[in-house]
Amino acid sequence: MLSKTSTETVRATLPAVGAAIGDITDLFYRKLFAAHPELLRDLFNRGNQNAGLQKQALAGSIAAFATHLVEHPDTRPDVMLNRIAHKHASLGVTRGQYPVVHRHLFEAIAEILGEAVTPEVAEAWDEVYWLMANALITIEERLYAEQQVLAGDVWRTWTVAARVEETADCTTFRLVPTDGAPAPGFKPGQYVSVRVELPDGARQIRQYSLSSAPGSPVRAITVKRVHGPAAAGPDGEVSNHLHAHVRVGDTLRVSAPYGDLVLQDTAAPVLLASAGIGCTPMLSMLEHLADTGHTAPVTVLHADRSPADHPLRGDHRALTLKLSDASARFWYESQAEPGDGEGRIDLTAVPVAPGTRAYLCGPLPFMRAVREQLLAKGVPAADIHYEVFGPDLWLASA
Repeated sequence: MLSKTSTETVRATLPAVGAAIGDITDLFYRKLFAAHPELLRDLFNRGNQNAGLQKQALAGSIAAFATHLVEHPDTRPDVMLNRIAHKHASLGVTRGQYPVVHRHLFEAIAEILGEAVTPEVAEAWDEVYWLMANALITIEERLYAEQQVLAGDVWRTWTVAARVEETADCTTFRLVPTDGAPAPGFKPGQYVSVRVELPDGARQIRQYSLSSAPGSPVRAITVKRVHGPAAAGPDGEVSNHLHAHVRVGDTLRVSAPYGDLVLQDTAAPVLLASAGIGCTPMLSMLEHLADTGHTAPVTVLHADRSPADHPLRGDHRALTLKLSDASARFWYESQAEPGDGEGRIDLTAVPVAPGTRAYLCGPLPFMRAVREQLLAKGVPAADIHYEVFGPDLWLASA
């Protein structure tokens, strides 16, 4: 992995780089988008950039990768690398973009740290960058090969076969390949990227979990309308566009499926915990368990604002009932019905079978709370898996 000389240099400079990493990434993005405005327009999520979330995720991942190289020189952080690589593959990132990032990132490092960036320091952090970049390139090109697409050529045209209004803010779009060819396979829990052209000409991309099971001939995505400061602004611009403009018969550009939070092919007990729109990958997993006749215990947990805000609530219950040993428990902040919990999710009275594999999806505070409760119940950390919609600030700060 990292050479001995570079390891010592990185260890010595990591506190200074870590302290300045926020300023470095802020300047990096400003330089990158000034030189390549098309990347902000057509590749990066403008909402995340506007909120500063992507900057936090990049800063955290670089610091976490460098720290791992120093503290665990014989291994690499594959969980973090795989998660980033899957997201990159869903966007069509290619190896040719890494030198562009390198140039502007190291210009930012040199400008922020000034004379502290000696030739030795620059060489050591250059080694860190390319170790991370080449690992990601390798994983991404393997992911492209598995989907039998050329590197970066992940896009395909799909037709909206049906549109279902699930709640006031959630709509399901059922999609079929426009060319009539078979849909690519996917694993329960994976997502696709959807690229839309907005009124200002930008082609913005967002990821949406597939809420149908892999065996279904129709692919379904359930999109929650994001209410931002302005309906047409960067915050929620794609979800608002889909809700307002996409109808049956329209076409969408959709990527091949990716995502590393997938249901393991196992006979072990399963726990699926979600909040809000985080139920979508859980529905895919749940339907797959029902389709394959899973017989081990399955525990389905969901938290939401109210029953009326719970997307796919009927499917959540119906699919649970299809399993031979499954139970569903829902918590609502208001208007809870008889049998439902009130307030925040509480696992005190929820039995968790030995050997349970847990899958979580929802807002970060929700997942942290559920994880802590599962750990307290004896579920090993290695058996608790999660998905974050948007930049993975949890993983970057872990």
